[in-house]
Amino acid sequence: MVTLADIRAAAARIRGAILRTPTIENPAVSRAAGTRVLLKLDNLQATGAFKERGAANRLALLTAREKAAGVIAMSAGNHAQAVARHAQLAGVAATIVMPRFTPATKVVRTESWGARVVLHGETLAEAAAHAHDLALREGLVFVHPYDDPAVIAGQGTMALEMLEDAPQVDTLVIPVGGGGLCAGTASAVAELRPDMTVFGVEVEGYPAMVQRLAGQPVSVGGPTIAEGIAVRDVGELPLSILRRCRTEVLLVPERAVEQAVALLAEGAKVVAEGAGAAGLAAVLTHPERFRDRVVGVTVCGGNIDARALSNVLLRQLLRDGRIMRLHFDIPDRPGVLADIAKRISDLGGNVIEVKHQQLFGAPTVQSTELHLMVEVRDAAQGDAIIAAMEAADYVVRRG
Repeated sequence: MVTLADIRAAAARIRGAILRTPTIENPAVSRAAGTRVLLKLDNLQATGAFKERGAANRLALLTAREKAAGVIAMSAGNHAQAVARHAQLAGVAATIVMPRFTPATKVVRTESWGARVVLHGETLAEAAAHAHDLALREGLVFVHPYDDPAVIAGQGTMALEMLEDAPQVDTLVIPVGGGGLCAGTASAVAELRPDMTVFGVEVEGYPAMVQRLAGQPVSVGGPTIAEGIAVRDVGELPLSILRRCRTEVLLVPERAVEQAVALLAEGAKVVAEGAGAAGLAAVLTHPERFRDRVVGVTVCGGNIDARALSNVLLRQLLRDGRIMRLHFDIPDRPGVLADIAKRISDLGGNVIEVKHQQLFGAPTVQSTELHLMVEVRDAAQGDAIIAAMEAADYVVRRG
């Protein structure tokens, strides 16, 4: 098992190799959550995620012979970059096996840390099998992303820092993929603050840890913005630690993860990937579990694609009613479009997109279809604009 002493030793071992990230309280996030929330910003690590902690600790424990042999890891994202970076810092050759579907940007970033990248397999499982095969054939040391006590101890250093910087925290919420971060946190808390509650978090489509803890067969799948925790095979050591610590793992819907990403970006000015925002998503999804608590949430990664972040923010604006799609059937005569635009403007709305279809789709040749995207302050302002349109005898509906 992993002990508090192991985690404290890891903290001393990796000091200076990783960033001691800040823990902050943001009023907008706390208001939205309905309770005090403090954010541990491990998205500020050099590679953008907490994975550096475990990788740095594991590589620091290599023997001279193992350093000479080199290391190998399997990952499609944050663990790959973490191992590559800390291998480079230690002067150790690193090979990273990534599935063929891995986005080119992640491959380039991993290579930029000096690693040899091998693209193999269509799935993570196939890439992992190839990595183990290469490790045996080339005599490399395999650095597991979560099923390794040294990696788990390294990940647990995040909890040590947070509780030192924010001792008022009485509840921790930790995203669960393979389980290394949550297991490290639970191990630290079990000895340091045995009265503290630690929750794990998984997305509904990938409840592997929930299923394993319940003794059920694992059934996961589907697209998710939280790809960093979209795991089928959880670690056996993390599983045993969470079972021993009686850690409850909460499930969150995809929409809540998007809401949390948007809230962090807009409210706290913090960029989080889907997996990194899952902890906050749990607080938003299960408010009754966190009422009157001081909740520590780990923003454990910030490596989100710019286009994905843009889409999340726009979708959230639509859900909040701050962007409206309005559809009109209007008479085909001069000045109508200008009149509608002026009425919207007079009420403070901002037309950001116009589609005016005169030739096709309109019910008669004497009418036309008008589609507008309108930016408003809030849902109430949007309702006022629609009421004004209807008062002026325009036929309008929301898209």
